[in-house]
Amino acid sequence: MGMMQEFKEFAVKGNAMDLAVGVIIGGAFGKIVDSVVGDLIMPIVSAVVGKVDFSNLFVVLGNVPAGTDNTLAALKKAGVPVFAYGNFLTIAVNFAILAFIVFLMVKQINRLKKAEPVAEAAPVATPEDVVLLREIRDSLRK
Repeated sequence: MGMMQEFKEFAVKGNAMDLAVGVIIGGAFGKIVDSVVGDLIMPIVSAVVGKVDFSNLFVVLGNVPAGTDNTLAALKKAGVPVFAYGNFLTIAVNFAILAFIVFLMVKQINRLKKAEPVAEAAPVATPEDVVLLREIRDSLRK
């Protein structure tokens, strides 16, 4: 069997295709969660707590060259070491939301699986030769 044939069998197997679909949907789903956090949740948090922009929460760890703006993007561009914990907080919130959504999905799927009635297997008919042998046995006992 040639390598191309083996690769074709591998690539077309259900697991490889399922994985590819999962990765593609996961990437799109990640963008949706980023939007939910950045566009829906963070503005509400900012309104309740006050003007909070997690992306600009950082600590400068080095010397700032003269004339450099005190923004995260400008400091990174200037090569100044920056401890950007705000970006980490945003990603952590994204992860928590994503994990919760996946938890709800798995919980729903499990509930649907339990709700599906499991068809009990019909009793297998006894083969005819076994029936004949039982009849012979029973007639010999008489």
